Amino acid sequence: MEQQTVTYEVQQNVATISLNRPAVKNAINSDMHRELYSAFVQANEDSDVRVIVLTGSGDAFSSGADLKSVATEKLGDIDYGDYLKETYNKLLLYMDTIQKPTVAYINGIAVGAGLSLALACDFRVAEYDAKMGISFLKIGLVPDAGASYYLPRLVGLGKALEMSLGEPISAEEAYRIGLVHKIGQPDEFVEQLLNLPTTAYGLMKNVMGSSYEHTLAEVLQMEEEAQTAAGKTKEHIMAVQRFITK
Repeated sequence: MEQQTVTYEVQQNVATISLNRPAVKNAINSDMHRELYSAFVQANEDSDVRVIVLTGSGDAFSSGADLKSVATEKLGDIDYGDYLKETYNKLLLYMDTIQKPTVAYINGIAVGAGLSLALACDFRVAEYDAKMGISFLKIGLVPDAGASYYLPRLVGLGKALEMSLGEPISAEEAYRIGLVHKIGQPDEFVEQLLNLPTTAYGLMKNVMGSSYEHTLAEVLQMEEEAQTAAGKTKEHIMAVQRFITK
């Protein structure tokens, strides 16, 4: 499939999905939405892919939604909710089903919906000069593309509200508040993820992701079921055998 706004490549079990509109800081338009969705499906369904990395081309991760591509109607008549339903929300719900580790490599500015996409990944690695911000209020809109869900869970409600005022933060500040996991290149971190037992990781991700909406008793039950499944995997059996032979 020819891709123009998104590039896709697989090397050594890592699928790299790159937002590819560098002239506009990888602003997200309708074409990019379609190609992003297809790329994530391709990476998810490829049995050779163990880790998925999302990044941007050029010197930016993403400047957010391409408002010029959305505002084709008279301002005030646009139903942004319908647009979200057919674009970001469809993509985010699919990303949430992916059992493989997903990493956002924030190689430059990531603001608005661009940062939202990074928040939807399991992990975030940012370059030293990266800037991150939730800038929706500055144009009279509310945070979307999953930011209202992920940001408070990652940094707490108070910090999420503060960030939503629109001032960008540095990579160092993002690391300090737990928004990113590492500063610098993602290679070493991705290598660590490649060595994870894929099945157990997916089970863990499901249980932890569901824990906010369930009671302790329900989560304990989910752990029982996940552990039953993990205990039957070849990855677990081989790991125990290696431990015993040591």
